[in-house]
Amino acid sequence: MNYFEIASILVSLSAVFGYINEKYLKLPTTIGLMLISIIFTLLTIILSYINPTLLNHQKELIGQIDFSSVLLDMMLSFMLFAGALHTNVQKLKELSRPVFGFAVISTLISTFLVGGLIYGILHLLGFNIDFIYTLLFGALISPTDPIAVLGILKKAKIDKKVETVIVGESLFNDGVGVVIFLTIFSIAKKGMDSFNLGRVAELFAIEVFGGIILGLIIGWITYQMMKAIDSYDTEVLATLATVMGGTLLAHKLHVSAPLAMVTAGLMIGTDRIRQNAMSEITEAYVDKFWELTDVILNIILFVMIGMELLVITFKPEYMIAGVISIIIVLLSRYMATKPLLKYFERKITFIPHTDFIMTWGGLRGGISIALALSLTEAMHKDIFLVLTYMIVVFSILIQGLSLESLVKKLRPKEVAVQTEKINDEQNEN
Repeated sequence: MNYFEIASILVSLSAVFGYINEKYLKLPTTIGLMLISIIFTLLTIILSYINPTLLNHQKELIGQIDFSSVLLDMMLSFMLFAGALHTNVQKLKELSRPVFGFAVISTLISTFLVGGLIYGILHLLGFNIDFIYTLLFGALISPTDPIAVLGILKKAKIDKKVETVIVGESLFNDGVGVVIFLTIFSIAKKGMDSFNLGRVAELFAIEVFGGIILGLIIGWITYQMMKAIDSYDTEVLATLATVMGGTLLAHKLHVSAPLAMVTAGLMIGTDRIRQNAMSEITEAYVDKFWELTDVILNIILFVMIGMELLVITFKPEYMIAGVISIIIVLLSRYMATKPLLKYFERKITFIPHTDFIMTWGGLRGGISIALALSLTEAMHKDIFLVLTYMIVVFSILIQGLSLESLVKKLRPKEVAVQTEKINDEQNEN
């Protein structure tokens, strides 16, 4: 199959699955599409006992898609830019300290907690895996996925302050998590003999701060271009060039493309820049273009996640480890966020049980699977891919579906009424 055939099949399947979800299931898009694609894949496997033709075609399709490269090198920048563009920047500024605290410190803490606990559990189950590889798994599973989080939180009707922190954290910890993963990946590949803490810290700082600075520069250039003209089609094209050209430049400069795109999206999405650089018609076209791009890529992504089931080798011992890993990841998420919440609560008042909401609302998605697929066989790719897939499926289907119910149960009735009133007022403004 060529690229056009693969894209055509994926888009066609996504359209059919999207129709089924909207017509019958009426679930949030990310949840519905992933559930339908998993069911479709399982039915294909069952039908293969009668006629393997459909299964063979599906395996051929999935086998020709480099999921890791497609998501990390192409789709991710578009989706992060779109998510950042539609984020409430004013609220994010007010909560910038907790957002960056959770995005960086919490992700690092979770990486080491998951890595250490998984190391102990796997050894108890008879798997002789070095700590550096379990730490690598901790790095790929710790960041929450903005693509999964953004769509589901909108339907959960949680306190806007908590929603802003979770969304902001997920936008930034994605880029931070990828940098941490690549750093540990490099150490694991070269061996501990090549480890140099100073050099690692330097590379980490260059990737993170370099990405943010590049995003600011690209965002400013795009702003100046949009401010100088009044042509909605050219201005939409300028934002598209921001993402594509900015991602290419980030890769060439060896800085974080995800962080660059988040920063550029937040900058262009600010009220001041919108007012100074965009007419009403331009703003409408820019928003609709990126909203539609985000929706389409989300749909295709979660169909691909469901179909990735075909390339994963499930063994009973892997699945036992997977169930335990789900508990470990949730526990590590709670332990990584609780101390920071206590610290920030000195100046910021959060609603009761924010720690549990942030733990359950910290969803994992395609980014974790993409990073797991990039592991080598020497890094025990098979078992970590199973663990990652089980955690992601549990995260999207179970946590995603139950988040709204959890929020309603945890907050007192009077707080719930007050929160909805505040949220309505903020949405009107």
